[in-house]
Amino acid sequence: MKKIAIIGSGSWGVALAMHLSRCGNEIKIWSFAEDERDLINNQRKCKFLPDVTVPDNVFCSNNFEEVIKDSDFIMHVTPSKFTRDVFRQYKQYVGKKPVIICSKGFEKDTLKTLDEVMLEEMPEVRIGVLSGPSHAEEVSISVPTVLVVASKEEQILKLVQDTLMCETMRIYTSTDVKGVELGGALKNIIAFCAGVAAGIGLGDNSFAALITRGLSEISRLGEELGGKAETFYGLSGLGDLIVTCLSEHSRNRRAGKLIGQGKTIEEAKKEVGMVIESLDNIDVAYELSRIHNVDMPIVDAVYDVIYNHLNPHQAVTNLMTRDKKSE
Repeated sequence: MKKIAIIGSGSWGVALAMHLSRCGNEIKIWSFAEDERDLINNQRKCKFLPDVTVPDNVFCSNNFEEVIKDSDFIMHVTPSKFTRDVFRQYKQYVGKKPVIICSKGFEKDTLKTLDEVMLEEMPEVRIGVLSGPSHAEEVSISVPTVLVVASKEEQILKLVQDTLMCETMRIYTSTDVKGVELGGALKNIIAFCAGVAAGIGLGDNSFAALITRGLSEISRLGEELGGKAETFYGLSGLGDLIVTCLSEHSRNRRAGKLIGQGKTIEEAKKEVGMVIESLDNIDVAYELSRIHNVDMPIVDAVYDVIYNHLNPHQAVTNLMTRDKKSE
């Protein structure tokens, strides 16, 4: 049995807590919201996963020290945009405890990955990254799921693999921290595009092309930023890309679909009701592609749809009529 601190009481944080508790661990969740804390502790419910019951060995608190102090390791599961601010608030309690980044995204203002953000705030922090095809709605009800954990430290890899792995979850290990993190962040953009495609009524041929060429773009930028090519064809790249592009559970896909149907960004955000990581990620990927001179036509197209009011149908036409290429 391990004692695990989970920072973040959203759907993914609670789903991980439920899985880990079923494996016999003691879980404490930090939440910034008192109502979410009380809902978990008193009614054993999560507002983002209304159909499941939170196990009794999961406790929620608004106090970082109470959650972290006796834990064996920390799982960071806040939206990417809040990572620096939240980490600053609890880093004094980390010590030598590993911090496993379970969020997928970038810090928009600095274009940094989340491991870079934490290392900037605390250079001695011991980091791992957990990623892969995983909807909280399915993990919370024990649907078999396969993930990858990446770290430079063998001890962290073994700790996370041993703790999370059971008959409903399989964990692979990797030393490519940058690649695993980038795969999880960049796939959100293509999932958003898949939603737009669904919203304007495109078909299976189009989705297959989008996933394939989207993966090519992700790989090009990911390698330029330090990831290994093969990582993007694994669980955190191709695996996560498939599940987020094709599933209605994906909030990024849902948001894109609403945009394709003519809704505004604000209307899409309100209807989805949770943080849409892809919107910030599109900005970041667009900027990074220019800084590193990486060709990303799909990213360019969706950027123009969101920020330059390009009609999605015209964006598809522009992509289909680009100069001839070899694969």
